[in-house]
Amino acid sequence: MKNIIIMGAAGRDFHNFNTCFKNRSDIKVVAFTATQIPGIDSRVYPAELAGKNYPEGIQIFPENQLEELIDRFNVDEVIFAYSDVSQEYVMQTAGKILAKGSDFKLMGPKSTMLKSDKNVIAVTATRTGSGKSQVSRYIGKMLQEAEIKTVIVRHPMPYGILAKQKVQRYSNFQNLDKYNCTIEEREEYEPLIESGFVVFAGVDYEAILKEAEKEADFIIWDGGNNDFSFYVPDINIVVVDPLRIGDEKTYYPGESNLLSADIVIINKVNSALAENVEKLRKTITEMNPKARIVMANSKITVDEPELIKGKRVLVIEDGPTLTHGQMSFGAGVVAGKLFEAKELIDPHPFAVGSIAETLDKWKQLKNLVPAMGYNKEQIKDLEATINNSEADLILVGTPIDLTRFMNINIPVVRVRYELEEIDNTLGKLMIEVLNNIDG
Repeated sequence: MKNIIIMGAAGRDFHNFNTCFKNRSDIKVVAFTATQIPGIDSRVYPAELAGKNYPEGIQIFPENQLEELIDRFNVDEVIFAYSDVSQEYVMQTAGKILAKGSDFKLMGPKSTMLKSDKNVIAVTATRTGSGKSQVSRYIGKMLQEAEIKTVIVRHPMPYGILAKQKVQRYSNFQNLDKYNCTIEEREEYEPLIESGFVVFAGVDYEAILKEAEKEADFIIWDGGNNDFSFYVPDINIVVVDPLRIGDEKTYYPGESNLLSADIVIINKVNSALAENVEKLRKTITEMNPKARIVMANSKITVDEPELIKGKRVLVIEDGPTLTHGQMSFGAGVVAGKLFEAKELIDPHPFAVGSIAETLDKWKQLKNLVPAMGYNKEQIKDLEATINNSEADLILVGTPIDLTRFMNINIPVVRVRYELEEIDNTLGKLMIEVLNNIDG
């Protein structure tokens, strides 16, 4: 019997277990470890999901206990199963594990991807915050206009009670409350629901696939972080970010995504330096000469732009893009400057609780607040921070309506961002890829 620990962040770790280890009699997964997401490291992967070999489930521990756990459970192998970390970090982690005497392993697409009977378009990226969701919505609308039945399966974010999150189906805003969604989940699901899509997510992606196949002829895999797809794609689309030039070669597993892409979308061309866009194009051509390149803008619109001019504005941005995505600004900051806000307020003096801790941890964050809300307490902290600001206006750059679940006593203006193709070739390239497969 080989003893294994799976390192994760409530996503690929569970998927790797379900697809590769759940019913194995020669392997025992003795623990999961968790990181990146607050509050997910003191749970149990429940017996209802873990299967007959794990009648008591599998304990999840904080990752900082890993070396102790290797000794406690006499671990033979540690599997690294999360994403959007530097390759240096991956190998430093490997070094610590090897020093304890255990094997270190990364699991790839061949052993973890599930095959669908339907067409699958995978949308992944080289970094968190590159614009995957914009691309998924854009492609979905193309398929809708062609009257092709399409559903979207989102990379997992099961941060609550796992036994209740095996298969989740979202078709309206009420489902967000039904499943007690975190702000991060809402950021991903709400714009898709608003665009008329059915969205599936959860823990068991084989069961999710079976449900999605009942409703669709095409499935769009909407990736999370810079992870690769859980499903075998017929078209592999990868989004790259010219605002973080060089990361496409130095972050795991984003480089693998780029190397395996059929189509690469250079997004945010309108926000990037021209020389960085050209440098990125050359890098793509060198790394993956077979990939077709699409140029696109991240087009920003504001509900009432005239309300911004001359105002003291507190900007709220997408959380993961700023934290482990390590961006220093988002669409809200861009809109604030574009529409001539008098001031983008520094939140440090009035931030409370976990929001203050987040701002202290991520030093690149200055005149903005990340929309952190992984639990009710953190949502309350965010609400209090916003209302403490004494701003003239709250400029919301995260893609959700915060007022659906938060009492904000200051006027709110929302910023929206959508993909805008520069050369209008994406649809033709997708058909080309599918024809090559059929041929």
